Amino acid sequence: MKDENPYRPYSPDHSLERCSCGMHASQDEHDARSGVVAHRPVHDEEVQSRHFLEMAAVRALFPHDALRRRFLRAVGINAARAAIASVLPLADLQAMAEERRPLEKKDLKIGFIPINCATPLIMADPMGFYREQGLNVSLIKTAGWALVRDQMLNHELDASHFLAPMPLAISMGIASAAQPMRVAAIQNVNGQAITLALKHKDNRDPKHWKGFKFAIPFEYSMHNFLLRYYLAEHGLDPDRDVQLRVTPPAEMIANLRAGNIDGFLGPDPFNQRAVYDQVGFIHILSRDIWNGHPCCAFGVAQDFIDKNPNTFVALYRALLKASASAHKLENRPAIARAISTPNYLNQPETVILQALNGHYADGLGHVRDQPDRTDFQPLPWYSMATWMLTQMQRWGYIKKQISYDDLAKKVFLLTDASAQMKALGQEVDHDALAGGMRKFSVMGREYDPADPAKYLASFAIRRA
Repeated sequence: MKDENPYRPYSPDHSLERCSCGMHASQDEHDARSGVVAHRPVHDEEVQSRHFLEMAAVRALFPHDALRRRFLRAVGINAARAAIASVLPLADLQAMAEERRPLEKKDLKIGFIPINCATPLIMADPMGFYREQGLNVSLIKTAGWALVRDQMLNHELDASHFLAPMPLAISMGIASAAQPMRVAAIQNVNGQAITLALKHKDNRDPKHWKGFKFAIPFEYSMHNFLLRYYLAEHGLDPDRDVQLRVTPPAEMIANLRAGNIDGFLGPDPFNQRAVYDQVGFIHILSRDIWNGHPCCAFGVAQDFIDKNPNTFVALYRALLKASASAHKLENRPAIARAISTPNYLNQPETVILQALNGHYADGLGHVRDQPDRTDFQPLPWYSMATWMLTQMQRWGYIKKQISYDDLAKKVFLLTDASAQMKALGQEVDHDALAGGMRKFSVMGREYDPADPAKYLASFAIRRA
């Protein structure tokens, strides 16, 4: 009998863990190097769900993959199917999985700041991803991050676009009442820049920036932590040698034009808008500080998840499908058109598109090509959270010892995101399934999430 399931749970030559020989990161890589023809991807959502459930059930029955393969070699696929079916009612389980459970709440209010970082959350409205899941979503444009926080704490919003560090801070009760807040998905990676006023086009060395005034959108933001990191790596103390001013993204251009600030580390499209308006230039993209860094997140309160589990899953699916669509460069012209309108970003379409597709004018007379200027990869890695916590401790926002790992695993829903992505047939990084604590480098300095204390102690400029 031919095994049509792309996970191949009944194949003795296919591993449900790494790969059958143990030398490759995945079975797909093993097959590619061995010349095995891979199964064609299945695009039908219900079929994908059935396949995933079948694989999960077989894996649960044989937690040790070597035992599963020995069993299959001993009895053959047909006999194995019959034996497993007598123990696990797969057809009934698949029917239950495919049944759309009733939504506890269909009418939702979701907050967003009008910036490119919220692309998946915004585009899911005009492009029908919410409607496809039976949801009636009202997107609430919000002026600033403190207001987002307060509206979430007051239950005025059901979910919201967040800066990725905000749910960590709110869950700890830093600068607000403590409330369990969760990061369901990362909205975007990269997509920020340090933009300077044109008068500084011949002053590109940060060592000469003492006395500069920089805008950041919020204290509990990647913008703040990345700018502090960048300045400190060039020998400047961000609390003593420069001024950091919290400024709503929409006001950054006016402040740059008026000379109130020398620059900002902010979100797109405002870096590109500064070039478009001929008031600034892009000094450095944030991907050149940390390529693959998270920025914004899709967040919900734990209370919402508890009261509306089916609605939460539907919302999750809509956002993950939107992220997968936004990840594809060929979709971004249509996305830029959809989100540029007054009810969403209210910016020139060309400005949004230059920031989304990485083909852009830098304000210094050059046209750059950087396809990964921004990207949409929704997995909320635990190590992303622990890095943020090192920086919050470094600069004095966290004043006590905490367990980085415990808080990261409580706030960042990596397991949930992985499961939902797999159910949708989306690719999930093996390292995410194996613990979610991958290493990465920021300005050439490696971050090992296994030893954040050593990393924190390595910085010469710090408050803690």
